[in-house]
Amino acid sequence: MAWTGAHIPDLTGRVAVVTGANGGLGLETATALAGAGARVWLAARSRSKVTAARDGIRDRFPEAALDIVELDLAELASVRAAAETILGAHRTLDVLVHNAGLMAMPERTTADGFKMQFGVNHLGHFALTAHLLPALLRAESARVVTVTSTAHHVGRPVNPDNPHLTGRYTPWRAYGQAKLANYHFGIGLQHRFAEAGAAARSLIAHPGLSHTNLQNSTVAEGGTGWSGRLSQLLAARTGMSAEAGARPQLRAATDPDAAGGAFYAPRFVNFGPAVRRPVLRRLGLHQAIATLWEVSQRETGVVLDVKAAQASLRP
Repeated sequence: MAWTGAHIPDLTGRVAVVTGANGGLGLETATALAGAGARVWLAARSRSKVTAARDGIRDRFPEAALDIVELDLAELASVRAAAETILGAHRTLDVLVHNAGLMAMPERTTADGFKMQFGVNHLGHFALTAHLLPALLRAESARVVTVTSTAHHVGRPVNPDNPHLTGRYTPWRAYGQAKLANYHFGIGLQHRFAEAGAAARSLIAHPGLSHTNLQNSTVAEGGTGWSGRLSQLLAARTGMSAEAGARPQLRAATDPDAAGGAFYAPRFVNFGPAVRRPVLRRLGLHQAIATLWEVSQRETGVVLDVKAAQASLRP
């Protein structure tokens, strides 16, 4: 039987954070988690859009426990402030879904001077995880789900001497690099959880070809020409619904049998039910992950050290 939202167990008493929860896959993910009883933090940049999203969820689930936190992943100060708000309300955090992302944007920079796609898709989420790490480690068995894409197959590992592709930037090259960074981050975080003896788990998911506003935003930005328009057309004509596209990340976040390091995706690459897929380990994987960690800490000034955080929580 294909996995659907009906398979999500009772999440009463659990706390979840979903980035990019104002629309598309993020909204579907937040809705399903809230419908299963979790207290869900809707984290997004636009206050008006996320407020409308909250109201829409409550139309379906009047008793849903929902909170809003403004989060701009393109600004490290906003990431820190959002984490402090969440930590101020909860000692533990059970589910963190890194859903927000940008696709194939023209060359632009974040408030901190990073290239926008690498900054939002990876560095912002890296910093958010680091700030929320104590609450994740205090939970009975927290899960961090990082959303990647089939584009990670064409991405190149981060070059420590040029992580922002200065002089080499193209929208799709930058997108592939950012999505491979998401893939490497999910694997690397699980290694660090395991080495520290932490109960928390890190998993990866990708939604396949889903018809959301992501493709429309890409075309509206005007940086991808015919390839962006083709992506938009394919998603509109053949893409899965946002509800179906969110199932891999929801399964990673909630399936009791999901193991740390697992990768969930549509059965037929970009289409089909959410199933566990093999994690393909390229030559040099461990070095690529180590380099990503070094670059991420250097660029953000934020340390993500699971062993140290775990040790600090011991009585």
